[in-house]
Amino acid sequence: MNPSPPPFAGGPPVCRPDPAVGERWTFGFPDGLTAEVHTHGARIHGLWVPDRHGDAADVVLAPRDPAESTAAARYFGATVGRYANRIAHGRFTLDGKPYQLTTQENGHCLHGGRDGFDTRIWEAESVHTPERTGVLLHLHSPDGDQGFPGNLDVTVSCLIGRNGELTLSYAAVTDAATVVNLTNHAYFNLEGEGAGDVLGHELTVDASHYTPVGHDLIPQGEHRPVSGTAFDLRRPLKLAEAPARTDRRPGAGDAGYDHNFVLAPDSDGTLRRAAALHAPTTGRWMEVLTTEPGLQVYTGGQFDGTVVGKSGAPYRAGAGIALETQHFPDSPNRPGDPSTVLRPGDEYRSRTVLRFGIRD
Repeated sequence: MNPSPPPFAGGPPVCRPDPAVGERWTFGFPDGLTAEVHTHGARIHGLWVPDRHGDAADVVLAPRDPAESTAAARYFGATVGRYANRIAHGRFTLDGKPYQLTTQENGHCLHGGRDGFDTRIWEAESVHTPERTGVLLHLHSPDGDQGFPGNLDVTVSCLIGRNGELTLSYAAVTDAATVVNLTNHAYFNLEGEGAGDVLGHELTVDASHYTPVGHDLIPQGEHRPVSGTAFDLRRPLKLAEAPARTDRRPGAGDAGYDHNFVLAPDSDGTLRRAAALHAPTTGRWMEVLTTEPGLQVYTGGQFDGTVVGKSGAPYRAGAGIALETQHFPDSPNRPGDPSTVLRPGDEYRSRTVLRFGIRD
């Protein structure tokens, strides 16, 4: 049984070695947010958030059995890369040279390939000041890793502030031209992990366009207006009222959303709101702000009870929702999309803020 730490009493982050997950880091502020981060996959394993009564609950899905983090729950809470989301057939051309990546789902490269960043043990160090606390995580990805060119050095910071915010910042440098797209793949249930599904949650996405996909979830090459479609989430929508099936062709295998929303096709690195999620039963509310141009919304339609969560409850369809801030899927093959190319001398930077509060 996975230990479930109480809301943090304060002080510097605490590290507990654990052969199954690398290291467990716990940090937070009294009466505020508490996080548990594992160095295996640089993953958010738990996040405790107070409700309207001041009672904290873990709102992040994770498996009870750590072994599931390499199987059915592989991406739960993990930092995914070198390229989050999908690259069609695992192929792209950069500076006239073709590259073949490792592939898995439907013959495409998903979240960095068969041995992506979620499978690695990252190095960690603590950060603690009066106003913020957390960890910095470091990873070296060698030239040719999963077929990607260039040595890549990555740093991810996961910091909690006294203001009720969790900030995820990403940085990377390379010694040869490559493509980079990093995100965190946490699933949220603001009623509490294991409490049931998120169908009672209200979701808002600040996007006027989305990228339609085929049955294999590869974009079809356009940015389509959301107006008049199931993808118009500019006003809060209770997830129970979302259409049972979106625009994917038969054979997609699940209902609901698994789509990229276009937040800012000409993103200039400005931090802006992407989405908001509200659980009326608990009052918990989460705002997602990001410098990224896209947001992948996945409502967990493929969960089938295989993964048993920390609370002992099986995760079934809709047990959680992922709100993945990122560049667009398959961008290395789509010149019209915001570029994901990183060159020597430049630095990849990305920032996402999860802002928590209470709303009646």
